[in-house]
Amino acid sequence: MSLRDDVRAIFDRDPAARSISEVALAYPGLHAIILHRFAHRLYEMGVPLVPRLISHCNRFFTGIEIHPGAKIGRGFFVDHGMGVVIGETAEVGDNVTLYQGVTLGGTGKQRGKRHPTVGNGVVVGVGAKVLGAITIGDNSRIGAGAVVLRDVPPNSTAVGVPAKVVAFRSSQGTTERVENLPDPEATMINCLQRKILELEDRLIALEEGKMPGNIPVRAASPACGGESDEH
Repeated sequence: MSLRDDVRAIFDRDPAARSISEVALAYPGLHAIILHRFAHRLYEMGVPLVPRLISHCNRFFTGIEIHPGAKIGRGFFVDHGMGVVIGETAEVGDNVTLYQGVTLGGTGKQRGKRHPTVGNGVVVGVGAKVLGAITIGDNSRIGAGAVVLRDVPPNSTAVGVPAKVVAFRSSQGTTERVENLPDPEATMINCLQRKILELEDRLIALEEGKMPGNIPVRAASPACGGESDEH
């Protein structure tokens, strides 16, 4: 039963969940999926207007907007939930977790399949935007604030704007990084260290009585605005 799976998902993934009564009364993510499943059933039956009205009420009471046409599997968990938007042709697999501010949206006004397909076991972080008729593979992770515009393979982690795959997880649970993200703080520290060395060279040369024009200078690295690492 989907409702039982949805409740179990909350206890499995949210350590703050204390009791069935608390989950039933104080978890908007659960309320949202219950209303959506009812609206989706009416939508598939071809009932006019009523599914959209249920979706509208759902957004008003929970802050979560799910089009009644979206297909959502078992064990679906929206943590916190405010600002989550799921489009009409989105397809969400089993045991998927979304955090607040997530959008599974389209990229234009085209008709037909225009929203993402999210595989089983996927976790989408806070504020991430997954846009277009793309596929997020099973057991993948989307980082907070990412903007995903291309397919993400299974068992991988994608972060950034636009999102890039930075790691894969093996069947043994180990993680292999495939791309290192830039670290602007580390780059700045390296540039400052290089500048200090340059100033030390100038001081030593001046103490030795060399003229300023004859003082050798260590060139800045490309990351610091130079052309090479050293002369």
